[in-house]
Amino acid sequence: YFGSYRLIRHFLRRWLRPNEKFRILDLATGSGDIPRLVVEFARTIGAKVEIDAVDFQPSTIEIARHLSGGFPEIRYHCADILQFGQERSYEIVLCSLALHHFSEDKAVALLRRCRALSREKVLVSDLCRGWLAKAGVDLLTATFFREPMTRNDARASAARAFSFQELNRLAREAGWRDFGHRRFRFARQAIWLEHLARE
Repeated sequence: YFGSYRLIRHFLRRWLRPNEKFRILDLATGSGDIPRLVVEFARTIGAKVEIDAVDFQPSTIEIARHLSGGFPEIRYHCADILQFGQERSYEIVLCSLALHHFSEDKAVALLRRCRALSREKVLVSDLCRGWLAKAGVDLLTATFFREPMTRNDARASAARAFSFQELNRLAREAGWRDFGHRRFRFARQAIWLEHLARE
């Protein structure tokens, strides 16, 4: 509803090409909706993907596996996302709507890990803290999404998210250079690398 899939598709259109094969990693995968989105997009253009999807919670991984019965391209792993994987093992590394759950130090470690795991491209997307995000979340959780857990989680996430300037600084502290960074609708931001193979 609020732009996360649109953001991911924006980069899939740039990065995936027909008749080519991509090994992809999705960190903090949650219910696995992003890997399924990637597979569906790849199928429409004739690209081949193999996706490792990682989350720390066993119950979350079981839900993701249950929802992904028709997606043999995805392998789910219950593991610490800061420890999983071998360096430079993937063409593309994704991490969506997870960074705001981490302290600054852990966020830097995660950004550094994303960069180390990829041979080519990295995309990290998250909420963007600011008055628009706060106002939007307050309005939506007061009118449409009023269930207490949803309301509390949404408001806490909007408050914990990094600002545009903070995320830029954290990426630089993690050793990211020549990276892209822009805002997306609604109250989203993304940072990305796409020339790692040249380094």
